[in-house]
Amino acid sequence: MSYSSDPQANLDPTTNLPADNASVHQPTTDTITASNVPHKQVHQPVLHAEKLSKQVKSGERSLTILHDLSLSVAAGESVAILGKSGAGKSTLLGLLAGLDTPSDGELMLFGQPLSRMDEDGRAALRAGRVGFVFQNFQLLPTLSALENVLLPLELSPRAGETQAATQWLERVGLDERAEHLPKQLSGGEQQRVAIARAFVTDPELVFADEPTGNLDSETGAQIIDLLFTLNREAGTTLILVTHDHALARRCDRCLRLANGQLIPFEPTATVGGGGDE
Repeated sequence: MSYSSDPQANLDPTTNLPADNASVHQPTTDTITASNVPHKQVHQPVLHAEKLSKQVKSGERSLTILHDLSLSVAAGESVAILGKSGAGKSTLLGLLAGLDTPSDGELMLFGQPLSRMDEDGRAALRAGRVGFVFQNFQLLPTLSALENVLLPLELSPRAGETQAATQWLERVGLDERAEHLPKQLSGGEQQRVAIARAFVTDPELVFADEPTGNLDSETGAQIIDLLFTLNREAGTTLILVTHDHALARRCDRCLRLANGQLIPFEPTATVGGGGDE
């Protein structure tokens, strides 16, 4: 995904990422707002995508990244999405999370059609219910580890926010680093902060985009163990994008993105293996 060069500009507090590009959002006359988004219905999938397509302009040409892609993810399920570099994995994750809008197709998140929501409506739906873990951590450099973990709680205020954030730093083994800035932390420690931030609101769904991509193999293995331990304890739905077959094999289901569509895939047993897949 493409983010602002200024990490504090136009941030969506539910992700600590720049807000959606308004030029790709197609408003409708029937818009769902933050005030009329009900809680998800029982027995509905957490996420359901039907015939999603995404085209982008490349000079005078239109480039198709995703084409008639469908996906349904049940509550508590963990799904890995693999694919070659440039296949559109991060683009797909952005669409599924409502950070970007598709060119065609329908996406339901927590039973709500994202196509009928404006940017504020999508952010309100994610707030407190969706967590994010990214390859480049996406920590705000001027905030301490504790303050970074606190950020998602600002959109879903609750009693004991600081205590909750402190407890999550303890759970990822960083309680003694709470006041350190990101530049004072190693890559593995920064990703631990990002994981604490993702889980601090007790989300129903966590998206992880190459969570071990910037880490060495030993640190990556520790992060994998931590991510799946916390996910299992919380009963959270997990959708992750990865090149790592060992990581993918720990998920309930593996899919490969190729030619703009998802197909079932059985990753190899080689630890850390998979090349560009």
